[in-house]
Amino acid sequence: MPAGLETPMRNEAGHGAEGAPPGKAEQITLAVFVAVPFLALLAAIPVAWGGWLGPVDLVLLAVFYLIGSLGVTVGLHRLFTHKSFKPNRAVKVALGVAGSLAIEGPITRWVADHRKHHKFSDREGDPHSPWRYGETIPALTKGFVYAHIGWMFNAEQTPQRQYAPDLLKDRDIVRLSRQFPMWVAVSLAAPAVIGGLVTWSWQGAVTAFFWASLVRVFLVHHVTWSINSICHTMGESPFRSRDRSGNVWWLAIPSMGESWHNLHHADPTCARHGVLRGQVDISARLIWLFEKAGWVRDVRWPVASRIAAKRVDVPSVA
Repeated sequence: MPAGLETPMRNEAGHGAEGAPPGKAEQITLAVFVAVPFLALLAAIPVAWGGWLGPVDLVLLAVFYLIGSLGVTVGLHRLFTHKSFKPNRAVKVALGVAGSLAIEGPITRWVADHRKHHKFSDREGDPHSPWRYGETIPALTKGFVYAHIGWMFNAEQTPQRQYAPDLLKDRDIVRLSRQFPMWVAVSLAAPAVIGGLVTWSWQGAVTAFFWASLVRVFLVHHVTWSINSICHTMGESPFRSRDRSGNVWWLAIPSMGESWHNLHHADPTCARHGVLRGQVDISARLIWLFEKAGWVRDVRWPVASRIAAKRVDVPSVA
């Protein structure tokens, strides 16, 4: 059993205002945003079979999925959490908005949680390690569920002043974080408005809301949460890291390259996670396009010698 995981892990004390326990209203809201998209997915097949799925719905689903997913992977994760590149202000704000549209919490809270995860990855203090209860099958099953979704209902919150002080000094990020409820409303309402206007019908608005709002939120959330759960319990680990992070190839496309998770934990600030031959990393490609356009600079691309030094064996870097 990993050191420090014999008993349930606890968050450290000293939270401050940003680490206060969430209120009952917040917990109820969180439960709604988890349960409703799940129920929508259960209804998706009969709804589609009944003819309530059209090309406009599919396009809106794909577009809003890409916006939210890349907002999380490129914005919340590689930029705001790990500083893998330096953007101009327009790109910074755009990525902040896109990440907020994923409805995974305010930017500062998301970043604080993830930085704490890296500090204590798969050890006591990790907000969402699947190994927190032990290595037996019942314990790992319980831990997997906790890592995937249960951790968000924890009564304690990561102190943002401790883990994200840089973001709390950034007026743009603070403003976007405070505006999070507004971006939630935009994320849910925009597909319905667009679908209704394109089809000029209430049915078009309803089906767009169902597919591009509810089902899309479900997919974005569970792919993101799968990095916490699946990528810390299975997959290949070609790089040396202090935890149990693994590469899960079949999640690479839906996660925009985030599931090349072992390299990320071996070299967290690297802007590209899929560094080996054949490892598709859509998020890194978007950063590359931004760099070519002159919108970002100082990108921390992988260095062959640094990557090779972290390998368990010694293959070539793509």
